[in-house]
Amino acid sequence: MAFVSIALLSVRLLQTLLPVEKASEFLPEPMSAALFLVSLDMPISLEYPEIHDAVVSYLEQLDSENYSIYKRTAEAVYSIECTCNFLSDVGKEEEKNLLELMELADQALRSFSYHQHFPLIKEIICICSKIWKSAQASPLLQGESQKVFLHMLAHPWPQVKVETYQCCLEIVKECLGVHNVTKPVSSLCSGIHFLLHPKVLYEISAFGIQEPKNEVNAAAKAILLYLLQGRLMMTALTWNKFIESLCPVIPVLQGYADPEDPLGNCILLLSKVSSETEGILPCTTRLKSVLRLLLVKKPLVRSLALKLLAFHLSSEEGADTKRPFIDARLLSQVTNLFIVKRPIDLKLDDRRDLVIKQETVEKVYEIFTSEEVDLVLRKSAAEQLAVIMQDIKMHAVVEKLCLIEKIIGYLNECVGQDGKVIECLIQPCLTLLRKVLYADPTIRVSLSQQSSLLTLLFRVSLIFHEDCTVVTEVGALFCLLLFDEVSRMDTWSIDPSDKPSVPSAFSLPASVFRRYHLPVHVIGHHAVSPYSIVLPLSTEYLALKPVSDMLRIAWNLAWYHGSDNLLKHMTSEAKIQEFLGTLQLAPEDILTLKITYTASGLQECLRSIVQAGGHRDVRAAVTRMSFYLLNDKLSMKDDIGSCGVTLKSLAWHTVLNRFLQVPPACTEDEKLLIDIIHFLNKLIKEQRKNPSIGLLHWILELLLRHNPNPLLDLLVLTESQAREETDHVRTAVRQQLQKELIALLNSLLLVFMTVTDRKCLELFYVFQTQLSLKLLQCLRVTDAPHFYGLPALERTLGGMAHLTAVPGWSAHSPLSKPLEICGKYLSGLLEVITSFYVERGGNAMSFMGKGVTKSTVLCLLHLSHEMMSQAPGSEWMPLWFLPLGSHSEEDAPTQQGLAWLIPLWVDRDPEVRFTSLGLGSALTTIETGCVALANSCQNISGGLWGTVVNILLDQSECSMVRREAAFILQNLLVIPMPSEVIKDYTWQGPCVHDEDSGLSLIGKPALQALLYHCHFYEHLIQMVKHFYVGRYTFDLSFPAFTETSECSDLNGLDDSFKFWRAPSGTSIQDHEPSSLSTSETMVAASVGSAETQLLLPSTLPSETALDQFVTPGQCEPRPVRPCDSSLSAPLHKQYTFVTPSLLSAICSLLDNLLAVIPRDAANAFQQAHLIEFLCSTVDASVIEMCVQELKTPLALSSAVEHIQAQASFLLEFLCSLSQLLQSCLLVDPNLVTQDELLKPLITNVIRVLIVCTKDVLDAQLVLAFHRTWTHLFDLLATLLRKAGAVSLPLITSALAKHWEAVIDALCICVGLSVRCPALSIATLQFLSVLLAEEEKRRLQDKDRTNTCQAPTVALLLDGTQESLKASERLNEAILQCYEGKSPKDVLKRVAANALMSLLAVSRRAQKHALRADLIENCMEQMRHINAQLNLDLLRPGKAALKKKEDGFIKELSITMQLLRNCLYQNEECKVAALEARLVPVLHSLWPWLLMEDSLMQIALQLLCVYTANFPTGCSSLCWSNYGQSVHTAHRGAPSSSLLLCILKLASQMPAESNTIQQMVFMFLSNLALSHDCKGVIQKSNFLQHFLSLTLPKGGSKHLSNLAILWLKLLLNISFGEDGQQMILRLDGCLDLLTEMSKYKHKTNPYIPLLIFHNICFSPANKPKILANEKIITLLATCLESENQNAQRIGAASLWALIYNYQKAKATLKNPSIKRRVDEAYSIAKRTLSNSEENPLNAYYLKCLENLVQLLNYS
Repeated sequence: MAFVSIALLSVRLLQTLLPVEKASEFLPEPMSAALFLVSLDMPISLEYPEIHDAVVSYLEQLDSENYSIYKRTAEAVYSIECTCNFLSDVGKEEEKNLLELMELADQALRSFSYHQHFPLIKEIICICSKIWKSAQASPLLQGESQKVFLHMLAHPWPQVKVETYQCCLEIVKECLGVHNVTKPVSSLCSGIHFLLHPKVLYEISAFGIQEPKNEVNAAAKAILLYLLQGRLMMTALTWNKFIESLCPVIPVLQGYADPEDPLGNCILLLSKVSSETEGILPCTTRLKSVLRLLLVKKPLVRSLALKLLAFHLSSEEGADTKRPFIDARLLSQVTNLFIVKRPIDLKLDDRRDLVIKQETVEKVYEIFTSEEVDLVLRKSAAEQLAVIMQDIKMHAVVEKLCLIEKIIGYLNECVGQDGKVIECLIQPCLTLLRKVLYADPTIRVSLSQQSSLLTLLFRVSLIFHEDCTVVTEVGALFCLLLFDEVSRMDTWSIDPSDKPSVPSAFSLPASVFRRYHLPVHVIGHHAVSPYSIVLPLSTEYLALKPVSDMLRIAWNLAWYHGSDNLLKHMTSEAKIQEFLGTLQLAPEDILTLKITYTASGLQECLRSIVQAGGHRDVRAAVTRMSFYLLNDKLSMKDDIGSCGVTLKSLAWHTVLNRFLQVPPACTEDEKLLIDIIHFLNKLIKEQRKNPSIGLLHWILELLLRHNPNPLLDLLVLTESQAREETDHVRTAVRQQLQKELIALLNSLLLVFMTVTDRKCLELFYVFQTQLSLKLLQCLRVTDAPHFYGLPALERTLGGMAHLTAVPGWSAHSPLSKPLEICGKYLSGLLEVITSFYVERGGNAMSFMGKGVTKSTVLCLLHLSHEMMSQAPGSEWMPLWFLPLGSHSEEDAPTQQGLAWLIPLWVDRDPEVRFTSLGLGSALTTIETGCVALANSCQNISGGLWGTVVNILLDQSECSMVRREAAFILQNLLVIPMPSEVIKDYTWQGPCVHDEDSGLSLIGKPALQALLYHCHFYEHLIQMVKHFYVGRYTFDLSFPAFTETSECSDLNGLDDSFKFWRAPSGTSIQDHEPSSLSTSETMVAASVGSAETQLLLPSTLPSETALDQFVTPGQCEPRPVRPCDSSLSAPLHKQYTFVTPSLLSAICSLLDNLLAVIPRDAANAFQQAHLIEFLCSTVDASVIEMCVQELKTPLALSSAVEHIQAQASFLLEFLCSLSQLLQSCLLVDPNLVTQDELLKPLITNVIRVLIVCTKDVLDAQLVLAFHRTWTHLFDLLATLLRKAGAVSLPLITSALAKHWEAVIDALCICVGLSVRCPALSIATLQFLSVLLAEEEKRRLQDKDRTNTCQAPTVALLLDGTQESLKASERLNEAILQCYEGKSPKDVLKRVAANALMSLLAVSRRAQKHALRADLIENCMEQMRHINAQLNLDLLRPGKAALKKKEDGFIKELSITMQLLRNCLYQNEECKVAALEARLVPVLHSLWPWLLMEDSLMQIALQLLCVYTANFPTGCSSLCWSNYGQSVHTAHRGAPSSSLLLCILKLASQMPAESNTIQQMVFMFLSNLALSHDCKGVIQKSNFLQHFLSLTLPKGGSKHLSNLAILWLKLLLNISFGEDGQQMILRLDGCLDLLTEMSKYKHKTNPYIPLLIFHNICFSPANKPKILANEKIITLLATCLESENQNAQRIGAASLWALIYNYQKAKATLKNPSIKRRVDEAYSIAKRTLSNSEENPLNAYYLKCLENLVQLLNYS
């Protein structure tokens, strides 16, 4: 047990201190041996795999030799596991996966030399035989089985070979034995198919027969003999398969030919053939085999081969015409024909460059093949070619010259009757042929299959049998052609590659060299079998004890399939020997397994407890159980390690129950109880993140037992126990027992922070009450405080700190009210403080331990939160007041209040200072607390304000202390303070007195003076400059901790409270995580002015986040000198790092300052450049790095907590900074809108917003991200509202740069409408403002030609096809927020605004809304509202009706606006609205629209959008409201259409309703383009109202707005001939238009001219125009106008009049008009020379040119 724990601890220590890559530099050599032993410890590797992996990593770096041994041993272990798995799977009855079995078998062979389990061999061979029996077996399976079989045949360990060959022989005998003669052949011989493969036969022939071990070679020969003689026992298919597989192997097999040996004789029979029987082998193969026998070393075999060749040559076609004549004399001379003394070296050269040119080679070849050249010269050319062909690169040149065909031709000519003439060419020809065949395997294969060539070469050798050179060349050719099958190594490769390999040099197996007499020197291969495997462990390594131990344990674990089965088998009585005795576990192996394996070890511990004979045995067992928990922790297992998992399944509660249900009777009982409680405490701590409900329930039931309650009763000493205090041993044991019990209770309190089980929580609440009373009893155990025992007091206070940290701890007592319990606690705690600390001069004179002080102050801090939550009022504040006087001055008046708190602010322990300031900030969240604390500081120089400011600005103070000081100041600023002295005013604020001048200031002036005097903003700049975002600080050059360096703290003290972070609870108001001991002031701007701001103290945060704040003494900080409280705080030269938490508190303080003194604060910010410095600290990369680290697996859980804390603090800072920036934008936008500040700030904000928290597991951190995102979206929205011109381009550019991530983030944030509605609202508001600002910018830039097109969100939303899905998701998320909420929900209205903006700019959003039936839903909602309004109208109660109407009006307004934006420029949506009966619905709502101008305006906007460029929609307004549907409704009476309602509205509209009047006429202008609508307008006599318009009188030259609206309407009417007729039918209309043309209008001054222009184009209207002299004169006068638009209108109108109308020519030939035309034409020709560049100028010139021609034409 100790070995395991020490090993785990050592590895964890190594991982913590030393990176793996540095191991070889720093670790000593003995460490290598230790790591080697641990790496080979099989139980540790199984139980703690992560630790084992780490050990192996260090060993690899430290000792390569031992690491190599480990790797080989690990391979052997894996092989052993495969062996046992194979044997187990084979024994199963169900269908087997043969491919997996073969993979297991292949691995199993590598460890056979160790386990020597011979049944494995037979099982593998049987499966191989079974696989090859089946004709349906897959080639892959056959290949895998063959690979395994070949590995067995060539296994390095001889015994495996022996067993394999013996098993194969038995199978062959079984299948081909004589005893099977009566059985069907087909049912038996298929069992040998696994042997019938060239590779298998090659292995047996080349290596099995030559194996030195007699058992192997005898079995190999017997197998081959059975196969060669078993033709009668085989089917034709099997025999043919055998012969086919044998052919490639015959070159090797023939080396054993021997007529005196049974196997050799069978081999000879393969080559024999007679005239009566057909040969066994194919003809060519048989010929090659006969020729091959000429190279065998035995003369008898060569003589037999000559006889066979003589038979073949004599029976050859054309044998009579070929030389030489075959007779006995000749054959007797050539027995040793190819047994040469000087073999040829076949190797060729492979030069890098060509030495001889191609043309030279071709010329030499031409000489060699020319019939006209002399033979001597041709011979010389052939010899030169042979020399040239020594270079392989020259072969490509002659290949295309048909060299081989020429050579074969010459050889055929030589063996002819007249071949003597050409004999001189034969020797160089053979040399050439040999070199070509050697270099080209393809040609070699081709020629080796030509039997004619083989006999031809043999005849040549017989002709030249006395010429040694020629015979040697022929022998070399025979070697190349006859042994080609075995020359290529890739043929015998176990895993042939699919890719064609580069041809290798010709080589032959070593077995061929041994069995043949070859006339060549050639490279050899396969000296050992290519199928041999390398064993992972040699005999030398197997002899090492750690290796053999590991393999032995691995074998047993694998054999019994795990530790459980193995240990169960070891404890059983019946043990059967199933494998070698050397594999049996030794007793120490079994013990090691039992101890290391957690489940068995814990079971053994429980068994020991049950069977224990005394305290010692039980304590030993419990200690071992604690070790298992320790090992889990050291091995860095998950929340619940193997020990916790095992304990859940064991009945250990009942085993330990008997020790916990009775009070201890003696010291030994108490010692035993200490160990048990210690174990329970460790178990609860280990399960803190995922506690066991059963365990908690059991412990709570033990703690809540009545009469007696042995555990809780131990907290308070009984009278008898108090009398035993003289026994020091008993006292020490009892104190340790109380210490362990308090620790257990503290852990229990902590773990319940995450429990949700209701029954458990009910028990916990009861337990809280009993514990609180018990701890209070402990605190008041004696009457006089000076009798307190400090260790006991510290333990009690520590337990109280944990208890009071739980929210609502005082609220579950049935007998006492929460405030009563809190009062009792407060009384006792204040008694401790006053008795031992304050009245003794603080810790300078007190003998009290610092742990007592910290715990007491911490309890007080928790108590303040509890009292505020249980009694929100301030009536409990006097309970905190204490009289504070001096014992030496009895008559001195005592001071009532919080003065006892002030000495704690200058305690030497920074944690005490931090906590006491936190208590001060908590008490100052209510006004009475501020007043009381201020009154308590009246006797201090500078008072409360000066003291707190001094602490805040003390650059040598640690950040956590300064942070709380900032919160106190922040809370003091919340209470409104006067600007001058006001009598009887409760809160005067700071007070500053100048002794020299006698001037006193209070309130805001005093605050400004205080800030100026202490250089407040200069100090803040220094703080920002020393802002540190890192996780740790290590300064190795830091001076020693001496008295002179006390104030130069590096802020390492913050670590003790580094997890004091944001509350988990969120709300719509989103209370900020500024501090757990104070609230944050929120600044809200009023609608009217940015100056008017409201100060709202936020409520206290939830105390659920105090789980990390309940254990005092987390670090040992060094003392810091108390700082004096002088008002002026000089700038120090020594600084501590400023943490994000402190800076976030500073931002909140500045936010409140900006609210109290807005202008002065803004000016100070501006002068100090404070906002620039603060924004420069924002760095998104740090947060991104933290999240990335959290997503990767980390070795230390503490590292994860540190990363989470760092990220939380940075996010908290961003929240505070964003609030400050929003306030700055409300007060003075110039503070934020500098480009050098804004651009990096926006970039970092966007990067924080797109941080992906998907894989972040900490819920608190995710909530912190949500809060931060909420504030950042609010900041961006405020930026757009207050400084849109500057911020919009920067924001859109930043969004476009990260668009994919941005839209994902938007979808996520919008989708959090249930879990985090504040974030969803902020996101939607930002989107809405952004899209609105973009649209404003687009409209502003519409007429600008030089504006650069920056990317916009609208374009990105409708951008590429890749962003389609993301845009769809965003649209769907917003739509769900709108449709899934009730009308009263704020989120619904915000979602509606965002949806409106999105629909207005995005076509994709409109399409999605159409698919989502938004239009249909809106129409249904409008119908529902109409029905509700009508129904409520019938009910009594006008007040209630009005209230309801207001809600319905808002809902109707939103619905119509959504419809309006959905229909905007989208015909598909308009068609959908038409089908959904939009017009009838609006018609039904018309009475309600008339009652509310805002609704009417929105309805008219909706109708304008609906009818724009949509003729069908325009026509629908003329239809009756009583039709069945839009398509089937007939046109009803004019009085029943919506159009008539609108015409009536337009005619009765009062002059003051400008907006609605404008909307009505805009809508009618749309309708004026529709033929149907114009008909209705004409019949309604609406146009008669135009004639009643009054023109401006007096000096006014401008038309009224109503007149302009009428003119626009008439202009649209004039676009059609029917409309023109309507205008002409109005008596006096033309004259009125003529008069109106004399008046001006800013935007459209020539509308009357355009109306005349349109009328002039109709032939039917021309007479009326010509008859009106005023119009003609007006049009002619336009030609002389200075405005080009008027000139163009006049010219076009005159040309239209005169075109194809003779009467007009006579009228227009008036000299005055003609003169004007001519002058205009001449001026235009002169001034508009480049008219092609401007189409309007070209058109004007064309009009004038045609006018001149028509007027001058006679």
